[in-house]
Amino acid sequence: MNNGKVKFFNETKGFGFIQEDETDKEYFVHVSGLIDEIRENDEVTFDLKEGKKGLNAVNVKLA
Repeated sequence: MNNGKVKFFNETKGFGFIQEDETDKEYFVHVSGLIDEIRENDEVTFDLKEGKKGLNAVNVKLA
């Protein structure tokens, strides 16, 4: 499990980005990869999974 913060999330379009705490890398997150409902600035935990354009955050839940 990785820890991070929701940098941006568009509820209407169903996607956003999570910034990982340790590396400051940003990962794409899609609504299909959420366990909990998230909003900008939420602290979250997540796994990474290879997607079409690189690593995506999946199994995202509030920390």
